[in-house]
Parts: sequence; C-alpha cells; structure tokens
Amino acid sequence: MTNTAEAQCPRSISEEDRARAQMYQLLSSLLDGPPSADLLQGLASLRGDDTPLGSALKNLAVLAERTEPGDVEREYNSLFVGVGRGELLPYASYYLTGFLNEKPLANLRSDLMTRGIKSSSGVKEPEDHISTLCEIMAGIITGEYLCDSDLPSQKAFFDAHLAKWAVLFFTDLENAKASVFYAPVGSLGKAFMEVEAGAFAMQ
Repeated sequence: MTNTAEAQCPRSISEEDRARAQMYQLLSSLLDGPPSADLLQGLASLRGDDTPLGSALKNLAVLAERTEPGDVEREYNSLFVGVGRGELLPYASYYLTGFLNEKPLANLRSDLMTRGIKSSSGVKEPEDHISTLCEIMAGIITGEYLCDSDLPSQKAFFDAHLAKWAVLFFTDLENAKASVFYAPVGSLGKAFMEVEAGAFAMQ
C-alpha cells in the first residue's frame, strides 16, 4: 500500500524527526499486512521505558519474540480481512462517516493531488487506509515528496487526515476481540498519535 511522488532525495532531518518518521513507517508496515519472520525478529529487540509509548514498545517486543508468523497472519486476517470483512475497518471514511469511500477520502485525494503525491500502480486499497496515511506522514517528515515538509505542512496533513479518528481506531485495535499481537500495536499507535497531537498543538 505504497504511495509515491516525483522522486526527490530525502532532506536532512533531526534525530527526533527521524525517529518520528520511523514510528510512522513501523505502524504503516504492521497495518499493511502481517509481519514477516524477519520483522518479528526485529521487533523482539525493541526497548521501551515507563511512558505509555515505551510500555507499548516493551509489550510488542515480548509478543514478537514468542509469536509465529502463521499465528499473526491468522490474527491479521481476523482483524482486517475476514469472510466479507474483518473485525475492524481501518479507513478514515468509515470512522468519520460510518461508510467507506465518502467525503474524507475525496478530501484526502484532493490534498494528495495538491501535494503531488500519487498512488502506486496496482494499489487497490483506498488511500484513507491507516497504513497509507502513516506512510505518507513518514514521507512528508523525511522530505520524500516534492511538497513542503516543514512542521506546518506536517501539521496540516495530520490535522486533516489523522487527528479526528486515528486514536479511536488504535483504541479499537487495542481492545479488539481478535487482538493478541496487535493489542500492543494498538497501544503503540494510540500513544504515538497522542504525542503527535500534543506536539502539533504547541506549534
């Protein structure tokens, strides 16, 4: 579920912004599909602290170390695929209107067009999938796209497309019936979105 723009070398960014982009990219990868054995192994090495974000990282590391790829694939399918549909629908349109492919998606597409960001060929998911939005945020932070990548640009995208529903989605993921490995993913996403919202509110 990758979005692309005209090629541009990523800009030089601070370590803090690099860490933010990496967190967005991690969430994108985990929500785009079930993690591979290599990703699980990498996640098992994560370290955290006593903050909500750090606690979620520690819990994710513990589960990654003892989770088999086949088990997490079944969990992912129960959560997001299912027979007909999964337990959760991770789309902005659904969370904001109760229906898929509604005005939030149209607004997002208009914003992406303005920013010069285009969906990769072959991508079937609507662009308002949480994985895609996290990937785009990572790209804006690192300067991957030709659009402005400064804090006002980041804040504008976050406020328009994530702030109103992402915490609710991650809370639902944290508490979903099928969530075991994905419960701390939900905790991680919720804590990170709250940190981002607080930081942007001070801009």
